[in-house]
Amino acid sequence: MAVSNWKADGEAMCPYRLVLEHVTSRWGVLVLIALKERPYRFSELRRAIGRVSEKMLTQTLQTLERDGLVHRDAHPVIPPRVDYSLTDLGREAAEQVAALAGWTEHRMDAVLEARETYDRSRTQDRPPRAQAAEKART
Repeated sequence: MAVSNWKADGEAMCPYRLVLEHVTSRWGVLVLIALKERPYRFSELRRAIGRVSEKMLTQTLQTLERDGLVHRDAHPVIPPRVDYSLTDLGREAAEQVAALAGWTEHRMDAVLEARETYDRSRTQDRPPRAQAAEKART
């Protein structure tokens, strides 16, 4: 999981920020939302999320498991079977993350409009020479 490399003293100084980073990371959000629906085996979860490497998914699951958000259930069978599900704490976090994701989806038109407005204002504020150089690059 792409998280800060804080040492133990940094984690002790501000532990909630590290957990927030885990929960809101690129893959943490998607893992929590997917597991909110149902438990998954590793390969199923990877397919459900899409575009995540095995390494990143493994790191994300381990981090969320350490934080008490994900439960890993390894079955002693051949071939090995491991199921991942949310703990009660993980379900609570997933609800919050899903609400934020829903808000993002619901308000995407407003975000796109704001971006266009910002981009137009930045273009108008730039000297003509810079505008010409930008046009030449595109």
